[in-house]
Amino acid sequence: MQHLISHLWFDDEASEAVNFYLSVFEDAEILNEMVYEDTPSGDALSIEFRLENLYFNAINGGPQFKFNPSISIMVSLPDGPAVDKLYGELAEGGTDLMPLDSYPFSERYAWFADQYGLTWQLMVDSDHAKSEKLRLNLLFSNAVCGKAEEALDFYQEIFEGAEIRAVSKYSEGEAPDERAKINYAELVIGENELVLMDHGAGGDFTFNEAYSLLILCASQAEVDYYWEKLSSDPNAEQCGWLKDKFGVAWQIVPIRMYELMAEGTEEELNRVTQAMLKMKKIDIEALENAKYGI
Repeated sequence: MQHLISHLWFDDEASEAVNFYLSVFEDAEILNEMVYEDTPSGDALSIEFRLENLYFNAINGGPQFKFNPSISIMVSLPDGPAVDKLYGELAEGGTDLMPLDSYPFSERYAWFADQYGLTWQLMVDSDHAKSEKLRLNLLFSNAVCGKAEEALDFYQEIFEGAEIRAVSKYSEGEAPDERAKINYAELVIGENELVLMDHGAGGDFTFNEAYSLLILCASQAEVDYYWEKLSSDPNAEQCGWLKDKFGVAWQIVPIRMYELMAEGTEEELNRVTQAMLKMKKIDIEALENAKYGI
């Protein structure tokens, strides 16, 4: 798996949505399915899957969180007909945010929410289509409009080997909201490329838990490191979840937790789940003790 995983929170449509995405993208697969039993939302189905070069985890978590345009999946395609074809399949039943058309930055482009509310941007971009067909776009709006540049430096410092590949700024008077500074920036974290932007018009939506970024950690030391660096709101800390100072939701999850939940008796797996639900930062040793009744 990649270091960063896109975690998608659905009410109860995770299986339906994942199967829809797999029907649209040719290079796609389900990697694993599991059920977290007796959570506050009931038995929660979790599905790990891959679309092209990106890895995802979809969960039935209940109606608490809804997708919005703060995080979009950008799809780079080689030409206009490819954009039109994917738009025709993926946007069915959805809502346009910027209609399919020609724009100064792309000869064929569309920005829309699909039937499940997940936001996509499709564009002609032959260079990225060859290697990084899917990328994540973080749009800094509302209270954090103008913070994209700060976030770019913040994330580069936290993630070892992270590389800033491009930074483009709004020219004077170009953005209706004077706080907006960055109109396009690329940040590479591991095998993932993130695009960061300030919303030129300010925007009225914010990052939330519907779309979170999950970091797989090899050790407790890694869990501790990312927790210390990223968490900025103690009230948002729960079950390995946190929010950073920009409001982006993250999950800091040790690989060992998945290993402990991969097999065992129903009683053992339930003990691990119940122990995890009581935690803020995940404690690997405590999960191991819970599984084996120590």
